[in-house]
Amino acid sequence: MMNRSEPTVVAGVSPRHRSVALAGVSLAAAAALLWGAAQHVVGAQPAAGAASSASTAAAPRLTGLPDFTVLVDEVGPSVVNIRTVERVQPSGPESAAPDEDMREFFRRFGIPLPPGALPRGPQRPERGPEQRQRGVGSGFVYSADGFIMTNAHVVDGADEVIVTMPDKREFKARVVGADKRTDVALVKIDATGLKPVRIGDVERLKVGEWVMAIGSPFGLDNTVTAGIVSAKQRETGDFLPFIQTDVAINPGNSGGPLINMRGEVVGINSQIYSRSGGFMGISFAIPIDEAVRVAEQLKVNGKVTRGRIGVAIEPVDKDVADSLGLPRLGGALVRGVEDGSPAAKAGIEPGDIILRFDGKAIEKSADLPRIVGNTKPGTRATVEVWRRGATKTLTITVGMFEDESAATPAAEEPKTAKAGPLGLTVRELTAAERRELKVSAGVRVTEVAGPAAAAGVQPGDVIVGLGNQTIASVRELERAVADWPKGRPMSLLLRRGEWAQWVLVRP
Repeated sequence: MMNRSEPTVVAGVSPRHRSVALAGVSLAAAAALLWGAAQHVVGAQPAAGAASSASTAAAPRLTGLPDFTVLVDEVGPSVVNIRTVERVQPSGPESAAPDEDMREFFRRFGIPLPPGALPRGPQRPERGPEQRQRGVGSGFVYSADGFIMTNAHVVDGADEVIVTMPDKREFKARVVGADKRTDVALVKIDATGLKPVRIGDVERLKVGEWVMAIGSPFGLDNTVTAGIVSAKQRETGDFLPFIQTDVAINPGNSGGPLINMRGEVVGINSQIYSRSGGFMGISFAIPIDEAVRVAEQLKVNGKVTRGRIGVAIEPVDKDVADSLGLPRLGGALVRGVEDGSPAAKAGIEPGDIILRFDGKAIEKSADLPRIVGNTKPGTRATVEVWRRGATKTLTITVGMFEDESAATPAAEEPKTAKAGPLGLTVRELTAAERRELKVSAGVRVTEVAGPAAAAGVQPGDVIVGLGNQTIASVRELERAVADWPKGRPMSLLLRRGEWAQWVLVRP
């Protein structure tokens, strides 16, 4: 009930001041009318540009913040909590008998015990392994018959995996398979009639688009966070271009879904960039198309089979592209070819720049391992390379990726004491060296000084090319250097052990 001794307030003005306020309003209205009349009398025009500014003002691009409640209701029932357990053998004082505990107490505090003061009592029976919670993560229902998708690091090393549904039902899960390279795992629970998520199209995902995450950060079930897509194709792994977002992701969110505004899963939350261990505004999600490709293989085979061709590569920078006359910047520079590998059998050489593989353009070097990895072993594919100023098409049979296997650089020869062109001293290769290096041309660097040393050339390197010209002898190198345009950086193709690289020597 209102206290009548207190003044009522109408539109923020008490009766005591209402007359003053109304008077102020009346005066203001009168002034406005007089001003309008004066404008009409004198025929005044609006200030220059005012009308045009009002008429041409751009309409707002954003009309409000999104409402995520519908998405939470739709996707929430498909998101699960994953708890992992490991079995450990108890050890230490807690497994000792009471007398042993007391002896340990006296020993720590330096109190001497007379003989027989604490006779040994019966020992506690040995206990079996204890269960200890190892970690907490998230996941989501991949299919109605009980397949759950999550991160490989969530279930890695676990002796037991427990899946908790949003309705608090718990299931012991079986790990169907886990792929550490993509950080994708598939687990199975004995349940039917589950609600699977809808899979989205990563190609339609745009930078700046709103996205939402549901997971269990720090073990807190069904926590919802939201943000925008910060970047796509973020290279942080061998076979994955991650989706970068600013959605709050913390320990426990791993394996949970990244959801677009259509309620579709577009990624699996996997990593964060952090200096403290907590969220700092940068998180990464595995694109769902890559994750599904892995999950399907895990579902059928329990493991992922990838293709390989046996090359070591590096990016192609602008200086190398310009010096070799590449029509555009891109491709993957072959630094080394593994002996006996599919690439070696196909005729790929160190120094080649791979432009296309199986009809797919290699825009950057990271594209090659992804495209090759997604190619079924045994597939015959075409490889387009840039070699000595022209494209060359080769045919290759893709091998199977089993483990990291790259050529190891061979030891370098000792230095000599000579000087020569470009600050280099070189000599012809012996027949034994040609066989060892598996090259048909090249000259050995025995001493480095001046511009070549500044460019990183080292004694023991083998120069096999200058620009687009093959160097088979010392005479050819001297001729190529003499014919090189004045003032233009010289691009040397070097072999260092099993590796090849381009080096720019600036006069």
